Amino acid sequence: MDKLRESINKFIFIISASLLIIMVATVAWQVASRYVFNSPSIFTDELARFLLMWIGMLGTTYAFGSKSHLSMDYLHTFLKVDTVKVIKIILPILSIVFMGFVMVWGGTLLTLNTMKQLSPVLYIPMGVVYSILPITGVINIFYFITYIGDELALKGSDR
Repeated sequence: MDKLRESINKFIFIISASLLIIMVATVAWQVASRYVFNSPSIFTDELARFLLMWIGMLGTTYAFGSKSHLSMDYLHTFLKVDTVKVIKIILPILSIVFMGFVMVWGGTLLTLNTMKQLSPVLYIPMGVVYSILPITGVINIFYFITYIGDELALKGSDR
């Protein structure tokens, strides 16, 4: 399971880095076309916004996959080991419910409902832009399931 999680994270990293490079080039072109050529490019602002949304969502998913997201571990020092284990199982379950309802179910509805709505400048379906929500939601649910599996596999002395 760790190899699959690492492979997915590597793929997300490559996609995010590529999108970031495209976004930096897009914004640089916007600045150059506006201030150097006195002819602002009209598509770059919208493209940069869409790329920033995708990079942000993929970045949070990458953080979940590499266990780099914020957590309150200090509070665990005051609790019993068994209580911490229960908390480390309950929190991912609650996160799965949230991701399932908000990102996967809600994101899928949003994506499907906006497929015929075109973006003002690029003329791409807004559903394509919003599709990052259910995509990252499914990946995050997978990560949370692996967290639960990892926690259940740990022995008391492994903590």
